[in-house]
Amino acid sequence: MAAAATTGPGFLSPTGVEIAFLLVGLATLGAALVTVTTKQLVHAALWLVVALGGIAVEYLLLTAEFIAWVQVLIYLGSVVVLLLFGLMLTKAPIGRSPDADSGNRWIALGVAVVAAASLVWVVVDAFRTTWIDLDGPAQGSTKVSGEILFQHWVLPFEALSVLLLAALIGAIVLSRRNEPTDATDASDKGQR
Repeated sequence: MAAAATTGPGFLSPTGVEIAFLLVGLATLGAALVTVTTKQLVHAALWLVVALGGIAVEYLLLTAEFIAWVQVLIYLGSVVVLLLFGLMLTKAPIGRSPDADSGNRWIALGVAVVAAASLVWVVVDAFRTTWIDLDGPAQGSTKVSGEILFQHWVLPFEALSVLLLAALIGAIVLSRRNEPTDATDASDKGQR
């Protein structure tokens, strides 16, 4: 009986890191829900910053420091700034936008629930028999993460950078309006 007390916390006894992980996860989930439910585009972008920052904190709690800093630098530093520039360049409304609600909330919710359930099913099925080797190198270390990224994920990262560049160019093109000249405007009126 005394040996059981000295072996440490039991299977269901949460540690401080696990409690922090759960609390940060709930805050991140709340920020993500506010991101997709708010009708103000700038507020949605700012709540997205909170959600992506929460994910970076979760990576830190999982001792994946390199991935956490990549999350901060790429997503918080680049993607959100690109999103805000796109909002500014397209002259999106700052306040409430009635165009942001298409009236398909229940259909979107159904699709989101089905997509989330299928993603959870695929991940659980794929990793059901996978075990982490705790005696090997840390999975979140810079060396292991860098090897995985540069061996298997170089092409998707490059494709993402091209996609972000195309989004920025598209925002610039959409923000420029071609004002008709007086001669062209007069000829259009004469043809009607």
